[in-house]
Amino acid sequence: MAKRNNISTTDFILLGLFPEFQYASLLVYLILLVYLIALTGNSILTFLIWLDVHLHTPMYFLLSQLSLIDLFYISSSVPKMVINHSLGKHSISFIGCGIQMFFCLSLGGAECLLLTFMSYDRFVAICNPLQYTVIMNSKVCLLIAVASWTGGALNSLIQTIYTMHFPICGLKEINHFFCEMPAILKLSCEDTSDYEMVVFVVSIIFILIPFNLIIASYIQIFLTVLKMKSPEGRNKALATCSSHLTVVSLYLGPGIVVYMTPGSSHTPALDQGLSVFYTILTPMLNPIIYSLRNKEVVGALRKVLRKKLVSK
Repeated sequence: MAKRNNISTTDFILLGLFPEFQYASLLVYLILLVYLIALTGNSILTFLIWLDVHLHTPMYFLLSQLSLIDLFYISSSVPKMVINHSLGKHSISFIGCGIQMFFCLSLGGAECLLLTFMSYDRFVAICNPLQYTVIMNSKVCLLIAVASWTGGALNSLIQTIYTMHFPICGLKEINHFFCEMPAILKLSCEDTSDYEMVVFVVSIIFILIPFNLIIASYIQIFLTVLKMKSPEGRNKALATCSSHLTVVSLYLGPGIVVYMTPGSSHTPALDQGLSVFYTILTPMLNPIIYSLRNKEVVGALRKVLRKKLVSK
């Protein structure tokens, strides 16, 4: 109670990740380790793509954008959680909560759009290779990046403003480790069912439609790959596509459950566990999945390491 007496009446209380878990400190420090791995992996991947001219292609440009999104995405929630735990604090201001929600929704939406464009890039490269350089030119790539970032930001701005306008009754305790929209809506003393329907429709646009477009793209890709005569070309195409599908499954799968199923059917532990997948684990796994299974990225890393060793 002493901690709560020092909290402003306008502040929210973040209960943290699995607040009843006996080894909360171990869990937080494990997540901090994951965060450091994600920062390192995404930073290295972005640096390699920027540095190596052989990686200056549409596929790697989009991959660099994904790494940037993941860097900001995981940083929008984990540092606050770790700092709160280390200082023994649980509060977040009303404005701080709104800002955190905006960035999480914005970056999450941008990643959904970007993953869809990345599947289209692979579809053109494998199913229509002769037209690839014409279709996926530098202007189109730049437009894709702008559309992903802008689309996510505009949707997030509207959703954040509308969500934060609902009055909160009773204790402002958010049973989560960050200010996620469904968790905030559960605190409202007004009926939010109409708005939850709006959220469902928006989720169709940003989650379900992208998911279906990605599946459609890969069905066409797999049909094309099966017709390839070159085993080397077939294996390379399958390796690249399987990496992308792994990322999509880890990211969009939990998002569909959190945002497209009735909130009343969720327990706080389920929502938190699923959120860990797309806000923490996926940003860490993306550079690992794309790097370890990609000879060009591994080759670029070896070149950089050789140069450093020679310079010494």
